[in-house]
Amino acid sequence: MTMTFHAASREALVAAELRLIEVIDGAKADALSTLGTDLFGVLDLLSRESTLRRTLADASSEPAARARLLRGLLEGKVSASALDVLDSVVTARWSNPREFCDGIESLSRTALLARAERDGRLDSVEDELFRLGRIVAGQPDLELVLSNPTGDRAGKLALIDGLLAGKVEPVTATLVEQLVGLPRGRRIVEGLEELAGLAAKRRERSIAYVQSAVALTDAQEDRLSATLTRIYARPIALHVEVKPSLGGGLVIRIGDEVVDGSVAGRLDAVRRELAG
Repeated sequence: MTMTFHAASREALVAAELRLIEVIDGAKADALSTLGTDLFGVLDLLSRESTLRRTLADASSEPAARARLLRGLLEGKVSASALDVLDSVVTARWSNPREFCDGIESLSRTALLARAERDGRLDSVEDELFRLGRIVAGQPDLELVLSNPTGDRAGKLALIDGLLAGKVEPVTATLVEQLVGLPRGRRIVEGLEELAGLAAKRRERSIAYVQSAVALTDAQEDRLSATLTRIYARPIALHVEVKPSLGGGLVIRIGDEVVDGSVAGRLDAVRRELAG
């Protein structure tokens, strides 16, 4: 189940991704893991609390009121950087609650993949996700257990932990645990393939050719150019192409590097196809 976004959500995701780039610019590696897990924790909460989910995604309400509600619930329970990113999420206009949650999930995964990239382990994460997908696909009984929407969540997490413990990168384990614990309509093999694809896209290296699901404002272009220039320690010019088929988010290619918009901060791979 690939994420797709309507127009309002595409704009909201671009704004949130740009904020994420700024938040993780220069952040320590451990902070990226915390940011990713905190964002996913909020997604988990919203998946269980339908009233809260609808309230925070309600485009007809006052954005500042949504931000106050969010901070009142989460202040002191998640990192300051997670609150900062979530502020940009809840004050934006999303097409519907589902896409609101999709955006948070996308941001969470981006932060975690940025951690692997920061550690120079993104290749390993991609390979592990791909190989695990093939292993599960080759064991129908295992896939059935892990994909069962009515199965015991704790039991499924214990099973996957037993399979992965000490055998894969920490980021790989976290991403897989999140998928198993909250598949959001995906079968496990499908979800693993999607994750491996996100890691692969992030690994591609390229130049400052920017593809965006929606047109960036002059201010957004200026901010992104300044961030990339600071990260690469050389002037970075933007060539922006509007490409609605992305579904949401940004793809930024710098030179031979795929600059994953989410890697922000050290963005030497800022290609953010974060919401495919």
